[in-house]
Amino acid sequence: MEIELWWLLALPLFFGLGWAAARVDIRHLVSESRALPRSYFKGLNFLLNEQPDKAIDAFIEVVSVDPETIELHFALGNLFRRRGEIERAIRMHTSLVSRSDLNEEQRLHALYELGQDYLKSGLLDRAEDALTKLAGTSYGGRAEVFLLEIFQLEKDWDKAVAVATRIEAETGISRQKEIAQFHCEHAVSLMAQSKPEEARAQAEAALKANRKAVRAQMILGDIAAQAGRHEEAIEAWQKVESQDPMYLSLVAAKLIESYTKVGRQKECLTLLRGYLERYPSLDLLDVAFQLCLELEGMDAAYKLVRDELKRSPTLLGLDRLLEARVMMEPPERQADLQLVKNLIHRHTHRVARYACENCGFKARQFFWRCPGCGGWETYPPRRAEEFDLSP
Repeated sequence: MEIELWWLLALPLFFGLGWAAARVDIRHLVSESRALPRSYFKGLNFLLNEQPDKAIDAFIEVVSVDPETIELHFALGNLFRRRGEIERAIRMHTSLVSRSDLNEEQRLHALYELGQDYLKSGLLDRAEDALTKLAGTSYGGRAEVFLLEIFQLEKDWDKAVAVATRIEAETGISRQKEIAQFHCEHAVSLMAQSKPEEARAQAEAALKANRKAVRAQMILGDIAAQAGRHEEAIEAWQKVESQDPMYLSLVAAKLIESYTKVGRQKECLTLLRGYLERYPSLDLLDVAFQLCLELEGMDAAYKLVRDELKRSPTLLGLDRLLEARVMMEPPERQADLQLVKNLIHRHTHRVARYACENCGFKARQFFWRCPGCGGWETYPPRRAEEFDLSP
């Protein structure tokens, strides 16, 4: 294939034009860099070296010299907030919102940052007002995430449901578990206000949002039990097995109370024994042990614990077994066993905790929402030791 003569002449021309363009870009970059104050580079250096206090001082110097550095104002406001100087962050972002020379995108950005400042400072009404103004804008979706947090803090569950539903529709990410929990929280609040029918409606809405919402099923049982409808309560709580049997330990004591009210304690013990065989649980064992001790005596209760310990060996189970054994022994032999039990109990006291699957936060009581990370249903209703020893 022959190469035409004009191609040979054009190639050097193209190289020359590329070289000239590169020179222009480099000169422009150098001139811009020279125009920036030295404090700007000092601030960047401090940030890279994880020295935010010194970085803030350097950036403040830049802003005082050149108040037109909008992006630097944003960076400085965020640094104030991260450092815990919320009042300074609020002043910085309020100043930006009120400036007339900002374009619409910059003003929305400032309002978004201001809403976060108010939230961090606990001024929830102001935070809600600022973030609500972003609805329908490019910051609307991000603002709703913070609005959801605000409504949870305010315990405004109707608004929380509405926002979570919108977020789900916009992102395509399921929020059904959270929505169900918001309905449950509302139901619990209504029960405390002696409004059982409204509470029932909220619990049913939770089940509609998430048919696996164990808490909603438990609430329906609680409402029935409070009204004296114990057969209905028993039926509601037994449905937990089909939703998630791991939560049966949370309804075991409730079942005993309602079965006792209708005079069917032995039937309840049979039910709990069956649960234990199918779904071993330390908390379930503890409840069944007490009922067995009351109905069938110490020997039967001891056998129940021993058999369970063979199926699922744990220190917590051993602690309960030793407790039963101490009660079976004559007084003169109880002292030695009690000493051993106390040593075991001292250790089990540390491991008998629930642990969040998200952040690892441990607590002695069960939470539907983790106090550490704020996640919903991140606490499995089993003690940490049971997971540590599971195969």
